[in-house]
Amino acid sequence: MEMVDIDGVSTRVWKNALPTLAAMAEHARGHGDSEFLIFADERVTYANWYRAVAALAVELQNIGVTKGDRVSLAMRNLPEWPVIFFAAASIGAIVVPLNAWWTDQELVFGLANSGASVLLCDAERWDRISPHRADLPDLHHVIVARSSGAMAEPARALEVSIGKPNDYGSLPDQDLPAVELAPDDPATIFYTSGTTGQPKGALGSHRNLTTNAISVGYSGAAAALRRGHEVPEPTVRVGLTVVPMFHCTACSAIMMPTVQGGHKMVFLHKWDTVKAMEIIEREKVNATGGVPFIAWQLIEHPERDQYDLSSIDAISYGGAPSAPELARKIYEVFGALPGNGWGMTETMATVTSHSAEDYLNRPTSCGPPVAAADLKVMSEDGADEMPIGGVGELWARGPMVVKGYWNRPDATAETFVNGWVRTGDLARLDDEGFCYVVDRAKDMIIRGGENIYSSEVENVLYDHPAVMDAALVGIEHKTLGEEPAAIVHLVQGQTATEAELQEWVQARLANFKVPVKVLFSTDSLPRNANGKILKRDLKSLF
Repeated sequence: MEMVDIDGVSTRVWKNALPTLAAMAEHARGHGDSEFLIFADERVTYANWYRAVAALAVELQNIGVTKGDRVSLAMRNLPEWPVIFFAAASIGAIVVPLNAWWTDQELVFGLANSGASVLLCDAERWDRISPHRADLPDLHHVIVARSSGAMAEPARALEVSIGKPNDYGSLPDQDLPAVELAPDDPATIFYTSGTTGQPKGALGSHRNLTTNAISVGYSGAAAALRRGHEVPEPTVRVGLTVVPMFHCTACSAIMMPTVQGGHKMVFLHKWDTVKAMEIIEREKVNATGGVPFIAWQLIEHPERDQYDLSSIDAISYGGAPSAPELARKIYEVFGALPGNGWGMTETMATVTSHSAEDYLNRPTSCGPPVAAADLKVMSEDGADEMPIGGVGELWARGPMVVKGYWNRPDATAETFVNGWVRTGDLARLDDEGFCYVVDRAKDMIIRGGENIYSSEVENVLYDHPAVMDAALVGIEHKTLGEEPAAIVHLVQGQTATEAELQEWVQARLANFKVPVKVLFSTDSLPRNANGKILKRDLKSLF
């Protein structure tokens, strides 16, 4: 490691991390005919992926994309996703991955807020966005993958530029366009919701992403050494990637080390436990996971013994609370080593890494910080550092911390302090530096890795004419971690049913944000002296 200046802050970084995503693409080109992307009957080698990246990068330049322009990406996990991501980032554009589960209004917000001039998406996302074309004056080019019919201007087919994934090998073998890039140049905007309404765009750098490639490899080597083994020789590993690529968990913590090491990514159209087990058997998958839900589904499926899952040696996850028994179950059922970690959109995923025996021995911890990161626990006012074992707000710093929020200087100043990010999580550190997240200060529910911000759902409920008071809480769920549930107090003389309020929310927000239960309170909801609803008192009602 070495110290470098990042936006005026002296920061400890990985000395040998690749400097930019363009450099990462060039490095990956060297993996040649090794397979990179597998989806159904589509198989793409690193060499052919690079051909598609270079061809699309040239095409983006030809339509006027220059350094700093926002290029939005909205699609399912498909082989086209990593092509688009690296093509845009390699020419200095800022890639804006949008949540493919979002509603049309949410997608339009992301496009408008980022000022994206180009959108690359799949047909399903374009069907949602196209009726709102008039609300997106900055959007000049739309390139759609896997469309089955004719499209109206400005949309056109991605296949015209680069063909279908199995045909990438017929593209010209050309270099990426030469663009001057620096490690701390902006590279991405990933949207994260805040507790006060509209999502905020976390502005990430090239260094943020390439850092994870080294951090993940380091953690694997450290686990071997702590066991008393030598660092293992590099081998190609196969990962079943079920986390959506629009999350920094998949894009940064999974794709970056995959590309660095020349490993394979296998995609599913959508999660299906039987199909996943078929793929694990057929492709000899070594690792999967992403969120606890996936691990539980594999462990508890009644047909699990009908498939050869012996190739699995690691199941890792993060992004949602998990029961301590899950780590033990993974080890008992698969003989695989469990892993988890902690991070957030503002840290481009990985800050802590927890795996193998360390995880089995400390199943309620999310691990120690990776070597290039630091953690501290601060008092609520941010003035004093808490002693070891003391609970306070978790602060993190390192080369993975993003540059701030897109066009939100107020929120940036509140959250980012001299290289540190105030996470909003309540945590403690033990005497060996292992972190234990005990609660979330931010009013947020995490359902199977998807963030649900209570205020967003509450605001929709408040808009219903019969609702006087509303609160959203997280109730425990064995596989998803938690699910949203609502308590409402109705306007006197008005009526509403659970189903009616669920349909009301479903019409306005993504499905995963809809309360699974709605309880009705005959009294106003309990509040503290500051007027804040006492949600811990409400959870017991469920």
